[in-house]
Parts: sequence; C-alpha cells; structure tokens
Amino acid sequence: MANIIGIKSVRIMSVNTRRICSFLFCLLLSLLLMGCNTNQSANQDSSTTDQGDSPMKTTSTTAIMTTSKGIITIELATDKAPITTANFIKLGKAGFYDGLTFHRYVQGFVIQGGDPEGDGTGGSDETIPLEVNPSLTHNMGVIAMARSQDPNSASSQFYFTLEEAHFLDGNYAVFGNVTKGMDVVAQLRAGDVIKSVDIENG
Repeated sequence: MANIIGIKSVRIMSVNTRRICSFLFCLLLSLLLMGCNTNQSANQDSSTTDQGDSPMKTTSTTAIMTTSKGIITIELATDKAPITTANFIKLGKAGFYDGLTFHRYVQGFVIQGGDPEGDGTGGSDETIPLEVNPSLTHNMGVIAMARSQDPNSASSQFYFTLEEAHFLDGNYAVFGNVTKGMDVVAQLRAGDVIKSVDIENG
C-alpha cells in the first residue's frame, strides 16, 4: 500500500512538475512577447518624435530678372503678399515683361518699369487690389507695385527702391526684395531693357 501511495505521489508530483514547467514556459513566452511589443512601440514613438521634431520643408519663390545692365535676383514674399506675387509670377511666366523698358528713374528714390506703353500709362489686362502687409516696408532694395490714384489700380508696373522710402508704407504694395544684384538696380536708368523674368521655386 505504501508503495502504491509512493508511486501515486511520484506520478502526481511529475504531473504537477510538468504543469508548473508549462506555466513558467508560457509566462516566460508572454514576457518575451510583451518586451518585443514594448520595443516596437518605443521605436515607433521614437520615429514619430523624430519626424515631429524635424523642421517642415519650406519653399521660396525667386524671380530672376535679366536686364540690359545685368541680373537681379528677387525673393518674392508669397506668404505675406499672395495676391500681388501671384500677379507678378503669372506675368513673368507668360513672358509679359520680356523686352519692356524701365521708363522712370528718380535719383535716390526709385527705378520703375513694367509698362507695355513705355511711358507710365499702360498695364496688363487686369488690375489687382491694394495688398499691404505691415511687415513689408519700403526699405532700400524692395520691389513694389506702382499704381494710379486709385488704390486698386496696380497692374504690371513695379518699382525698385534705391533708398528707404517709408513715407510710401501703407499706400503701395511691397511684395519682395532684392537678394542679389542691387548694384545692377543702382545702375538702371530710363530706357534700360527688361530682357526676361524667370520664376524659380526653391
């Protein structure tokens, strides 16, 4: 009887041992799986964070104006003067300015061009509303739209400032600034030719 009990006890212990081992194996497997998921989540979070921390790609629009005196590079303020820059870009891409002249020069003030009539009376077939942004002021080397007495009469004529002209702020639409070729701007005079205006997106 004692032997039978002993045998049964051994069998019961063997079964219990197998159950314990199975339980421990399952527990270990679960822990391993949880660890993998945690690492994957951490990697995903890290990846998301890295993407979120990286700066957004920004684009800029540049106009390359080739004149009879040289090349002028203009950074267009498309974000601050969207209507005015869109008008200038459209005309530039259409070749509207190609072959036109600068018709007005005032020493220490402005050089003005973009009139198909060549005398300050002409324009394109469209006009745009006055668009003023307080952060765009008449520093030396900006480009702005010329107009008649009607604030909403700007069309194709523009001017470069040769010096600061802040008394014009709020009344005329500044829409960009010269980033290269200010020496060329300073040499321009009435009769000089705009050979081309090319638009580049950076």
